[in-house]
Amino acid sequence: MDEYFDLVDRERRSLNRIHRRGTPLEAGTYHNVVSVWTMNRDGRVLLTLRSANRPLMPNLWENTSGWVLTGESSVEAALRELEEETGIEATPEQVTLLGTLVKMQSFVDVYLVRVDIDPKSIRLQKEEAISYRWEDEAGLQVLHEEQLLAFPIAFEFEPFRTALRQAAL
Repeated sequence: MDEYFDLVDRERRSLNRIHRRGTPLEAGTYHNVVSVWTMNRDGRVLLTLRSANRPLMPNLWENTSGWVLTGESSVEAALRELEEETGIEATPEQVTLLGTLVKMQSFVDVYLVRVDIDPKSIRLQKEEAISYRWEDEAGLQVLHEEQLLAFPIAFEFEPFRTALRQAAL
């Protein structure tokens, strides 16, 4: 099934156009993406291991992320992706915007979602991930140093390290 997303300009203003995922973006156009750091009551963040069958970045650890689909808000996309990829159902009140990064032709809204769930209750999206783990900051640092984090999460790790550390307190 094709997915579509809204196009925005460099200032993140709507261009009132939609675009099909998988086709190249025109110069000067951008789209919105979400990145979700899910933190449990112990201050650990959820990582999933990308399937070996994934064409990009197989067998690397990542957080929840995805595209903001046409007509969807960034928070709605974060909640949808979290449920699709992990089975975790959260509410908008649990979502905190940590900041926004610009990466290539994407605006990436980086969120923290605090959850109070059984850490073993995760339901992975089988075609996407094969395992999961809950990591503290030190564990994330080791994975980062060993280059076991997928590029998007490695790109976000340093800019949001302090925010994640403070959230874990």
